[in-house]
Amino acid sequence: MSSSAAPAASAADSAALSDDARTALEAATGILRGARIAVLTGAGVSTDSGIPDYRGAGAPVRTPMTYGQFLADDTYRRRYWAGSHLGWRRFSEARPNDGHRTLADLEAEGHVAGIITQNVDGLHVRAGSRRVVDLHGSMDRVTCLHCGQFFARESIADRIEALNPWLDPEGPHAINPDGDAEVDDVSRFAIPECSVCGGTLKPDVVFFGEFVPPVKFEEARGIVARADALLILGSSLVVNSGIRLVGLAQKRRIPTIIVNRGATKADSRAAVKIEAGTTETLAALRDALRS
Repeated sequence: MSSSAAPAASAADSAALSDDARTALEAATGILRGARIAVLTGAGVSTDSGIPDYRGAGAPVRTPMTYGQFLADDTYRRRYWAGSHLGWRRFSEARPNDGHRTLADLEAEGHVAGIITQNVDGLHVRAGSRRVVDLHGSMDRVTCLHCGQFFARESIADRIEALNPWLDPEGPHAINPDGDAEVDDVSRFAIPECSVCGGTLKPDVVFFGEFVPPVKFEEARGIVARADALLILGSSLVVNSGIRLVGLAQKRRIPTIIVNRGATKADSRAAVKIEAGTTETLAALRDALRS
């Protein structure tokens, strides 16, 4: 970017923010300039890619299937796999937005030490970010709960469509943040089995009631442990894993900055809270850090 173009971009990005958000952004920039930034992202980062938020304004109240339900009954597994498959076909068409790309820019420029994401959409990696910890897994992988074999989600999707030719992936199915969709009748849905051992398959994501894999949390902890600040983007921090990382930042006495529309569980702990969307805030932050 030329030096003549940078101020114009910065002005445009700042203009997209409210007066209060611009003031908060100035305070955040002062903290983040020259810092190694650990980034924690939630569903709010992906809304501009067409993936809905869990808890943002207007989000419907949902009761997701728990890990225990999935394990206990093949009726639950049929319902999950039918909805997950329909959602996956739409989910996989989502593309990284400008917020994802800006984070990749900030990493390439040496500002971002790593991204910890609660999202399962894989958009940070597709945008070009290199150090990404997918804390809750990724929808593009499937694992066997019996033998541990991993499969590409696309190959399982092809098998589902071969087993269930009546299922219409192009129908008017509303997508949920976890890549699920509602299906009225799953009684004839045929569940794919592991082609290695015949065991139960599950997308490589953390269900409600399931623990984040310890190795994943240690990777996330490592990013925060080597950072000078924690930047939280688009998460209400209702999920325990996010709050644990805020606690780690507090223990290390590094500042936490939150960008989110609406309240979060860590607002009282934040050095700065910016009440705004993540895409426009990241663009303005990138330009401010470049200046």
